[in-house]
Amino acid sequence: MAVPQRRTSKTRRDKRRTHFKLAVPGMVKCEQCGELKLGHHVCKVCGYYKTKEVISQ
Repeated sequence: MAVPQRRTSKTRRDKRRTHFKLAVPGMVKCEQCGELKLGHHVCKVCGYYKTKEVISQ
């Protein structure tokens, strides 16, 4: 079994871990009401998706 011969330095460890951060989801403006929503999802406020009403209110 492979065993590390030396201790990993804090700098080397932290350089590797910089890519593990959470990504912010892409928010877009709703075309109908102007609220921020997730892209390619139905707007929770007005119920529209691509200028068509999907959820009636």
